[in-house]
Parts: sequence; structure tokens; C-alpha cells
Amino acid sequence: MAASLSYFSGVSLSATEKPSIPSLSTSHNRRVCFSNSSRNKHKHHDCVSLSSRWKPPCTARAIKIVAAAQKEPLKVMIAGAPASGKGTQCELIKNKFGLVHISAGDLLRAEIATGSENGKKAKEFMEKGMLVPNEIVVMMVKERLMKPDVEQNGWLLDGYPRSLSQAMALENLGIRPDIFILLEVSDELLVERVVGRRLDPVTGKIYHLKYSPPENEEIASRLTQRFDDTEEKVKLRLKTHYQNVESVISLYESVMFKVNGDVSKEEVFSEIDKGISAILENKRTVDSASMAAGVAQ
Repeated sequence: MAASLSYFSGVSLSATEKPSIPSLSTSHNRRVCFSNSSRNKHKHHDCVSLSSRWKPPCTARAIKIVAAAQKEPLKVMIAGAPASGKGTQCELIKNKFGLVHISAGDLLRAEIATGSENGKKAKEFMEKGMLVPNEIVVMMVKERLMKPDVEQNGWLLDGYPRSLSQAMALENLGIRPDIFILLEVSDELLVERVVGRRLDPVTGKIYHLKYSPPENEEIASRLTQRFDDTEEKVKLRLKTHYQNVESVISLYESVMFKVNGDVSKEEVFSEIDKGISAILENKRTVDSASMAAGVAQ
């Protein structure tokens, strides 16, 4: 029994013919009628009415809502002179806010430890108290920031950038912080902190002979001093730091958060906590507004 498709205009097509179906998005009160050939002589039709305003699936709207609901991860930079306490504060920040801690210095030292070509070049500059060329560091930092854990949890970039050229290199890659924390510490205290600093090669923990001595003699016997942690080299590094820090500050002035680093680590972190928490609260407000806008559309 052959079936045919007809519209209220009276046009009838057999099942073997291809009908020219009008666009549903522009139809107005159309009725699609399916007629049986045996009933045609009786003019009997089974009809289905279509809405005059057909609504497409809400896929695009759903995508907007999902996109609005996705939270932008927190992006933090922390800077300061050598031994200003960045490592200690980074550990506290990481534990409190769950950010991925990325140290450009650690990335460089890993290259030096493996004896790579980049590591050898970097060591030459570091021994002279000079900044390592951008091309050696920028790509390493970029690749680390693109890892899944960073994209999901946010990042805490420690000790980089240290110059305007490095900062501009990150800007050109679209890498910019929500907050730039600057630890300010007096030179006398910085020199004292550096000279007494020691590293446990087994655990990677940093000690200080005066402020944070090792727990026992076994640990004390294996402690080492970084090759650039001497008074002579730290003064060179401080000179380089001050020559470059002003230009970096000028680029991040709008997100700058200065903290007095001469006080205890607990007091320093208390101030940092306030600064980051304020940024997070602002981001939550923006995220809520974005979600509301996505739902409204």
C-alpha cells in the first residue's frame, strides 16, 4: 500500500518521489498530512499541526551556560630578591590555595643537573650573577604552564620574570597574572639569609644554619651549599635584581601587591593570604555574573 505526503496546499507526492520540504524555521501554522492511497477517493487525511514558531535544540545556549560555569584558574606571580622568602611563602600559598608551584630557578637547576646544553649555558650566566637569556627559559616555562594540572588548578610562578624582556616574552604568549606579589626585604637581612642557607640533597628541603637548623646530626652532615649562595655572588645577584625589578614592576603595576618581608613568615603569609583571597572573591563575583549572563541568553 503506497503512502504519499501532502501539504495543505493540495500538492501530493508518492513515497518514491522526493518532496520539497519547506524550512521549519519559516513555516507558519502548517499542517503536514499523511494520506493513504486507498483513502484518497474519500479525501480522508491524517494531519499533524506544527507550531508556528519552531524552536531549535538548545545546544548553543547550553554551550554558553557551560562555558560561563567554567571557572578561570587563579594565576599568581611572586617576586623578590634572593632569600626574600619566596620558597617558604610559595609552600604556604600552594597548601592553602592548591596552586601548582612552578619555579623557574628549579627548572634551570634541573637542566644544569642533567648537564644539558641549555644547563651548561645557564650555569655560566648564573655563576657570574647574570640573568639567564630568555630563549633558554621562556619555552620551558611556557611548556610547564600548558600541562593539564596547571590548566585545572591554576599556577604560582616563582621568581620569573626578572626583567622587562622576560615579562614581555610572557605577555606575548598571553601569560599574565591575576596578582603580582612583591616581597620587600632589607639587603642586610638578605645577605645573612643567603650565606647561612643549606640544601638537603636527599629530601630537597632548605635549611638555614641560624633560623632553621637541621633536626639532627645525620641531616647536618649531608647538607650542601648552592654554588651561588656565597656573599660575593649574592651581592652580584642583588645588583642585577635591582637593575631589573623596576621595569617589571612597571608592567604589572595594576596587579601589584607589595608585602614587607622583614617580619616573620607567618606575618608575611597573613598579608599574602588577604591579597589572594580578595582576588578570589572578585573572580567568584565575575564568574557568577558570567553564568547569569549565559543563562539569560
